Amino acid sequence: MKSIYTLVFVFVLFISCGEKKVASVEGVIATNDIVKIKAKKVEIETKQQELEEQLKMLNTKLDALDTNKKAPLITTFKAKEVVFTHYLELQGNVETKQNILVYPEMPGILAAVFVKEGQAVKKGAVLARINDGGLSQQLSQLETQAELARTTFERQKRLWNQKIGSEMQYLQAKAQYEAQTKSVEQIKSHLEKTTILAPFDGVIDAVFKEPGTVIAPGKGAEVFRIVNLSNMYITAEVPERYIASVTKNKKVKVSFPVLGLNVNSTIRQVSNFINPSNRSFKIEVPVANKSGNIKPNLTARLQINDYTNNKAILIPQSIISENANGEQFIYVVKNKKENKEAVAERVVIKTGKTQGDVIEVLAHLPAGTEVVKEGARSVNNGQTVRVINK
Repeated sequence: MKSIYTLVFVFVLFISCGEKKVASVEGVIATNDIVKIKAKKVEIETKQQELEEQLKMLNTKLDALDTNKKAPLITTFKAKEVVFTHYLELQGNVETKQNILVYPEMPGILAAVFVKEGQAVKKGAVLARINDGGLSQQLSQLETQAELARTTFERQKRLWNQKIGSEMQYLQAKAQYEAQTKSVEQIKSHLEKTTILAPFDGVIDAVFKEPGTVIAPGKGAEVFRIVNLSNMYITAEVPERYIASVTKNKKVKVSFPVLGLNVNSTIRQVSNFINPSNRSFKIEVPVANKSGNIKPNLTARLQINDYTNNKAILIPQSIISENANGEQFIYVVKNKKENKEAVAERVVIKTGKTQGDVIEVLAHLPAGTEVVKEGARSVNNGQTVRVINK
């Protein structure tokens, strides 16, 4: 109503004096007299100020007389106690403890490779053999000598038991037999190193050397990479402020965005060391990998339940404003009438943790309070509003 009166007044004023003003202004401009033009400008500005003051007085009176003015329309909801489960969100990296490079234990020529990339192998399976460089022949000779030494020792032992011969002959035969036995065992130990075995059940991820290659123990001499994808786990760095809430056996929601896969797990291990460079500690979360799709170094997202409030008051973050003192406030409605009109009242609140688009209110908002939702940022304290909830 107020706006209509204002428009009518301005329109009539414009019609009544517009013609004269335009003609008068054009006439002054046509004189090219700077003094007259400046004087006319001052005259018009003075009249403009007078009109603005008059309009202000009219609007003030209209506000006082108009009992049918429209109240701002808002929607509300009632604050209620709910279970609030907060999750700490982290990014982790998939690892496996059984992901190793297999090196030769002795130098030689790689005689044969018995596996290929992608092949599943069992623990102890023969992966490759190294040319033994004549160790087999040495072993055969030593075994023959050891057998002769054993026969000689056993005969000397029988004779010594019958008090025949000297003790020195018996001891020499015994020492010779033991020395030959140790030599055989030593050669066998070296010969075993010419066979490269699988250290655990897994999959051959890479074959680095071809048959005929000269290899030797040491850096850069790896022959295979073998990986076990059944025992995977995720590592993540947790900020130190969560050290009291992120503990062993806490439930974790794990998602793999690339795979579109979600699984549930628990924290298996929490590090006892705080990294001084980034003030964080490490956790391990095991994950099952029956399909084999989860690979080492794959990125994972973790949601750890670090806080739960069984009687929390939650409100949308979008309805919260902040005053000049940095205090957060919302609007609630009071004195609601049958015609749905009520009074908006500003309430300063204390907030807690957020999750998604909601935030926990810790103080000054009891359950059952009717909170302004739509229109929360356009109402004023003490203003009459109309609630239009469906």
